Amino acid sequence: MNAPCRRARREALAALALGGCGLRAPPALAGESVYPPIVRGVPLAFPRDHGAHPAFRTEWWYLTGWLQRLDDVHRGQPVGVQVTFFRSRTRHDSANPSRFAPTQLLLAHAALAVPERGDLVHSQRAARAGFGLASASEHDTALSIDDWTLERDAADRYHARIADRRFAIELDAEAHAPPVPQGDAGFSRKGPLERQASRYYSRPQLRTRGAIRIEGARAAVEGVAWLDHEWSSEILDAAAEGWDWTGLNLDDGSALVAFRIRRRDGGVAWSYARWIGAAGAASTGADPAVRFVPMRSWTSPRTGARYPVAMRLDLGARSIALEPLFDDQELDTRASTGTIYWEGAVRALEAGREIGRGYLELTGYAGALRL
Repeated sequence: MNAPCRRARREALAALALGGCGLRAPPALAGESVYPPIVRGVPLAFPRDHGAHPAFRTEWWYLTGWLQRLDDVHRGQPVGVQVTFFRSRTRHDSANPSRFAPTQLLLAHAALAVPERGDLVHSQRAARAGFGLASASEHDTALSIDDWTLERDAADRYHARIADRRFAIELDAEAHAPPVPQGDAGFSRKGPLERQASRYYSRPQLRTRGAIRIEGARAAVEGVAWLDHEWSSEILDAAAEGWDWTGLNLDDGSALVAFRIRRRDGGVAWSYARWIGAAGAASTGADPAVRFVPMRSWTSPRTGARYPVAMRLDLGARSIALEPLFDDQELDTRASTGTIYWEGAVRALEAGREIGRGYLELTGYAGALRL
């Protein structure tokens, strides 16, 4: 990789990592590109907004799910799955006519949470767009890095294909409701300033079937998945340390999304929650205030990071406890997005009764990244 490509990759990774850690990006130099802001009042438009938005700084498509294995050995046993594709616009001028100008980078993470192992099987990819290495369609969800792909078809089904030496994922996830805009019609605030926002929608309760392979053993799987798509140009507030996020598919067909942006001083810079009805529509009432209460922590033996892997969500009169499928679901993605974080399958319980399952994401606990 030549020096300009190395520089572009470092800047793009920094854009992603700084967003997670709440650090300020360096000021743009003369002649460098300027990222457009996310503004309120711009409606989401489909299928266009299923696709990439290359003018913006950072974007991701995030697929998670709880699956039941159908093979004879592990029949009925759960496995968690996560497939995330990132797109990052570098500071190279997009008007540069050279095909070698690395203006867009594609990155991806994939992981299986396997209870009998007690840790994640995971891998990561990174490549610049073009030359058959990686691509992100602007027309619909169609992402690829080498032989890793995530695509949406005309019947509103998502197809994920991940092939790695140790594992493989082949999933077909079908939507039965339209996308759910988050925040104000898809304008999702992330901090005290109006510009600290993203465009954001969710696809909960995706009926999912497919197969996984773990170190040579293949199993058919079925279950329920969740897809988030989000893009932004503004990183978090300078006082922010990281975020806690959860997306839960509940057994009654409804869903819940909630997150908080944590400050370095221990306070909360921003929080948000939304109930999603069984038909896929957001609740008609005001979004509930949410409080994340850590209940139990786990310390990584590899990084020393301490994560609150068991949480309680207080939402008005309701309290939902999140318990991990197992504790060690830490992801070290320093070879792609430059981050270390906890990304785990969790059970949702209310008054001691399991009411659903989903994923919990915990960032900023492994320390501030300085790339």
